Amino acid sequence: MKLTDRLLKIASLVSEGKRVADIGTDHGYIPVYLLNKGTVPFAILADVNKGPLENARKEVRHNKLSDKTDLRLGSGIEVLNKGEVDEVIIAGMGGILISELLEAKKEVSHSVEKLILQPMQAQEELRKYLLNNGYEILDEVLVKEDFRVYEIIVAKYTGKNTVVEDEIYYEVGTKLIENNDLLLKEFIDKKIYKYNSVIEKLEGKSGDAIDKKRNESKTRIEKLKKLI
Repeated sequence: MKLTDRLLKIASLVSEGKRVADIGTDHGYIPVYLLNKGTVPFAILADVNKGPLENARKEVRHNKLSDKTDLRLGSGIEVLNKGEVDEVIIAGMGGILISELLEAKKEVSHSVEKLILQPMQAQEELRKYLLNNGYEILDEVLVKEDFRVYEIIVAKYTGKNTVVEDEIYYEVGTKLIENNDLLLKEFIDKKIYKYNSVIEKLEGKSGDAIDKKRNESKTRIEKLKKLI
């Protein structure tokens, strides 16, 4: 079993010797990889759908890992009890859904040592939720797979809200800038291209809402350029 670059990067962020839960596990590739490698001693594989969970069960049996795993059907971290695992992976979902899953069972999301989150969209909304609801963003990394750059956020609940200097840091995490991530320039360039595309589509059009959208896009471009 060979992990994709995205899954491999997520797996690399799990701490050695820690019990891990993979929420929305699908085929269970990440926990199976971590168990086979000896990185973790135990994993909970959870999914809201029976099909993916059965795929994960087959993968677990094929790798003879039944004694080191527990497979659970259910929504998000609601399948977990406080203290069962040290770290939680939630990957491949939207940022708003991830926020809702964390909110649904705070006794778990607030007590684990590390949350490894990989939102497919609404990354900005996820950062905003985390920083305004007592979570500290410990690290952020980018990974490229095919033509897409994915964002991975590592967070932990501390109870303290973080005030950002500018809204732009919800879109581009400060840790990415601090770390000078190798993909940072490409990541920002893609965002600038997206905003330029919006401006082009609005060319020749007018109206309060259109003018607002155009001005917001221009402001974002200027802010993004300053981050590089």
